[in-house]
Amino acid sequence: MFAPSLLESLKSANLLPSAIIPTNFNPIIDLGVTFPSGLAPHHGSLARVSQVKEQPKISISNPPPTSSNLTYTFMMIDPDAPTPDDPKFGYWRHWVVTSIPSSSATASPDDITASGTTLTQYLAPGPKDESGPHRYLFLLLEEKEGIALEKMDVGGEEFVDRRSFRAEEVVERKGMNT
Repeated sequence: MFAPSLLESLKSANLLPSAIIPTNFNPIIDLGVTFPSGLAPHHGSLARVSQVKEQPKISISNPPPTSSNLTYTFMMIDPDAPTPDDPKFGYWRHWVVTSIPSSSATASPDDITASGTTLTQYLAPGPKDESGPHRYLFLLLEEKEGIALEKMDVGGEEFVDRRSFRAEEVVERKGMNT
């Protein structure tokens, strides 16, 4: 099962617990990420900037059977911006898609984000060469019934608007579940 290896990976990367991932985090949906380059990152794997320059496809498997009316928000964020040693702009917001119906696991199995509303367009990672490796979080958050994120919740598209995204505050304010 994916949960033990994911939890161990998050712990070893010092992301569990964190501001966005609570100590009691219990993953129940397997999230797949596949880039057009063929890269399918797995817990803790390394990637080159050239491998992640195009928007990936996001898939889910093993959704809970009681989730037919649920909706999700997907986020890709970087806690290490601009560098892991000086993360003053973390969480840097790379991509946010909201209102993804749980039924998209069967309706759009290759890319669930196609069924949602994009609030932040994908912008590829591009850390400076001297920065060292960054950690990137791909999060699927359960939305509270009838409450979805709006553009004003996440901010603008400009480069400087994406830095220091308070993902944990948005999640708490909107009552989302990790």
